[in-house]
Amino acid sequence: MPIEFAKYHGLGNDFILIDNRHSSEPVITPEQAVDLCDRHFGIGADGVIFALPGQKDTDYTMRIFNSDGSEPEMCGNGIRCLAKFIADLESKEIHPPQPPLAKGGSESNTEYRIHTGAGVIITELRSDGQVKVDMGVPRLLAAEIPTTLAAADAKAIDVPIEVADKSWSVTCVSMGNPHCITFVEDVSAVALETVGPQFEHHPAFPQRTNTEFIQVVRSDYVKMRVWERGAGVTLACGTGACAAVVAGVLVGKCDQATAVELPGGVLEIEWAEVSGQIYMTGPAQRVFTGCISD
Repeated sequence: MPIEFAKYHGLGNDFILIDNRHSSEPVITPEQAVDLCDRHFGIGADGVIFALPGQKDTDYTMRIFNSDGSEPEMCGNGIRCLAKFIADLESKEIHPPQPPLAKGGSESNTEYRIHTGAGVIITELRSDGQVKVDMGVPRLLAAEIPTTLAAADAKAIDVPIEVADKSWSVTCVSMGNPHCITFVEDVSAVALETVGPQFEHHPAFPQRTNTEFIQVVRSDYVKMRVWERGAGVTLACGTGACAAVVAGVLVGKCDQATAVELPGGVLEIEWAEVSGQIYMTGPAQRVFTGCISD
């Protein structure tokens, strides 16, 4: 059966979005997602995102298959794209939604409660076209990440790890998915394709890890490159930018509100001091629409 889709990107981190509100299970398999994400023989994307019916008190459910077929808990750039996709669906800018409609949706809504593998995430579509996301509270205990770089009930902050015949100082943060952050003098000098896979598959990370390399320009402005678990080198990573700012605050290098410059553009990240919530603000843009047929 033909499947309509839309291609979106958030700072160059690109996704295939599918209206899946008529079913609680994705309409394509992880293996099919791998084929669709192929940049030479498919549509080309870092992942496939499904807008499914909401659960409990949420408006929608998000699931995502990475370009390698794995399923992450959540994706920061992806959820901004999903929020824009939902708004476009509801306003019939793409095509009429398939029944039944998701709980709570309407053309006037700018805020959505989205169920993800990392918990409930709240997105807000702002009038300036940016999408602000309440990413929740970062998790810092080693067991929550998970990592063996510290005791299960301790934090892995500024700890050593051996990767690619070099000792790195890293801080580990979970934004519902695992992140390993290291600060470097020059992010452009990091051989991501070489060290990225070695970090991702290091035995210290039993569920693999995303890895962020951070260059501090000012305490309120950093540059970041990322190796994403299951996707490799990408132009942006929303959860990674959040984790990087948390790590920067923990080691005294970043302010609570810090701009993160990625190869695809800039994200504004704020770690609220009182509530502990992380807020991410950035763009999401529709590129084109199409139809997948046999």
